[in-house]
Amino acid sequence: MHPSFIKAKIFASLALIIMTISFTFPMIAFHGTLNKIHDEKIDEISPMAIKIWNLYNQGKYKSTTTPKEAHNDLLKMIDTSSEIGVASLPIWSCSLEAPNYPKKAFPEGIPVYFHFDGFSGEVHEMNTINHYVGMDPMWRGGQFEREIGIYALLGLSLLMIFFIIYDKKILTKIMIIPAALPLLFIADYSYWLYWFGHNLHDWGAFKIKPFMPTVFGDGKIAQFTTHSYPSIGFYLLLAIGIFSLLAILAKNKAIRETDNN
Repeated sequence: MHPSFIKAKIFASLALIIMTISFTFPMIAFHGTLNKIHDEKIDEISPMAIKIWNLYNQGKYKSTTTPKEAHNDLLKMIDTSSEIGVASLPIWSCSLEAPNYPKKAFPEGIPVYFHFDGFSGEVHEMNTINHYVGMDPMWRGGQFEREIGIYALLGLSLLMIFFIIYDKKILTKIMIIPAALPLLFIADYSYWLYWFGHNLHDWGAFKIKPFMPTVFGDGKIAQFTTHSYPSIGFYLLLAIGIFSLLAILAKNKAIRETDNN
């Protein structure tokens, strides 16, 4: 086998492993759990979902209202009516700071984290702030993306496995999708920020003109200072993209040199 075929398989395997551990596996394990919590069907939550959530929430942000003894313990979070986010790794974070949220009480401001399959952080408080300026609650955005996310990643994983197993030229195009994941996320995230900022309602207590929220960096909305930056999941998406691109280049080189021989 041509050495570049082997390199392509290694790069694609690394991309697949990162995607599986960071996103696909926790999304599958925790799928539907938030609905069961909302419907108070706690007994129907699988032990696997509890273990995965507890594991993946190590080190993640917890609301200032969450008792410390409940941190990283899903059942205690439920018992204390604490805010519970999804299990997969966060991709992007957005936080707000304002005089009525003093640093001593809210050292990180009001942060919210965006995932492939939902949100985490101070989601309830952020929605309250959004309502204040006439903006829809966050769940209104990306509903389709969240619904198909788990199935899209599973389908993409299967295609990546085909790329690893078979050395067909047509399969090379498959890796363009994981290579483009960081750009696809930013494009979708930017679109929904624009949509929220340009679909304000009259019921907001504070009237502001339509605006484009800050995608990356620091900004200002009414009396709030905003901070919007990548989280750990985005850097892992970049790693997936780089390994996928290297897999494409390696396989194209192997095919080109094999055909010439």
